[in-house]
Amino acid sequence: MPQRLKLIACEILYREFCAAVARSVHRVDLEFLPKGLHDLGSPGMNERIAARLAEVDEAAYDAVAMGYALCSNGLVGLAARSIPLVVPRAHDCITLLLGSKERYLEYFRSQPGAYFKTSGWIERGDDLEQLSGESIQRRSRMAQSYDELVERYGEDNARFLAEQLGEMTRNYSRIAYIAMGIEPDDRFEREARDLAAARGWQFDRLAGDMGLIQRLLDGPWDDDAFLVVPPGHRIAASFDDRILRAEPA
Repeated sequence: MPQRLKLIACEILYREFCAAVARSVHRVDLEFLPKGLHDLGSPGMNERIAARLAEVDEAAYDAVAMGYALCSNGLVGLAARSIPLVVPRAHDCITLLLGSKERYLEYFRSQPGAYFKTSGWIERGDDLEQLSGESIQRRSRMAQSYDELVERYGEDNARFLAEQLGEMTRNYSRIAYIAMGIEPDDRFEREARDLAAARGWQFDRLAGDMGLIQRLLDGPWDDDAFLVVPPGHRIAASFDDRILRAEPA
């Protein structure tokens, strides 16, 4: 029997979840939250998602599907009220795009210097409007331009700060573009290839896997891939290969 699901998801996965909802056997109402929540840090992200969960009319649904991963503990503490929460067992959204945490781990171990790109990260992930005054980037001044650093700290200090901030990308050596098969054309892949070439990095094209995303909406929610949080419980980090667990709220 078809269920009624509420999906709350990160807009980085907008195209993927829209495609999955169109094919779902259940009735799914979608709500996307801005990628910029990640920039607030885990407490800020958690607070915003909790506020959206509190507004869900749970009498209208059988479960709430979370289109998120653990995301630097941004989901820790979120509680199920009268209906279950369903969450993929994943550290971040790359697991959802590759189809399993095992495949992600295998690739990460073989290519630790990979910087991932997808249609969502290209289309929505670089939107500077998301770097609000509350964001980590703004609070730490990581989002400032070189001219802004010069104006605030002087030429020598600005050069030093720019070099230190540049260290964040020095561990990367390749762009790994995940093609999900739902893209309208090759524009996103071409942009990823161009970025790799501009930085002198290698380029990988990975075939994405919609399986985990589709199963979040269709089921079955097998325990190996999903955490089903029963009413009266909340999400906790498990610090093992299961990633997430439920504990009494």
